[in-house]
Amino acid sequence: QLQLVESGGGLVQPGGSLRLYCAASGITLGYYAIGWFRQAPGKEREGVSCISSSGGSSKYADSVKGRFTISRDNAKNTVYLQMNSLKPEDTAVYYCAALEEIYYSGKCNYADFDYWGQGTQVTVSS
Repeated sequence: QLQLVESGGGLVQPGGSLRLYCAASGITLGYYAIGWFRQAPGKEREGVSCISSSGGSSKYADSVKGRFTISRDNAKNTVYLQMNSLKPEDTAVYYCAALEEIYYSGKCNYADFDYWGQGTQVTVSS
């Protein structure tokens, strides 16, 4: 019954932008911290950005600071990841995940998150 569905991925040229969407059903997203994670073939999953349930605090991986912005619209049960100045090394499958706020440490550790979407592919190539 709980579902997280990512969308917005695709192929973009270096320097371009994409906006990813994470739509939730079966839960009230306003009670959950949300993270965006990514995984490239043969590489470990890494935390890209995480946001608290209220949107009052957020974390970013060093590799995306200044380029990516996480935000949320709890009334729409949706979390966004705006990705600007994309680089080829950003190529990966991007996942959103949810964690009850009371268990959220603020560390953006993928192992802590309980509910996962199926992912959306982002490819940055010229």
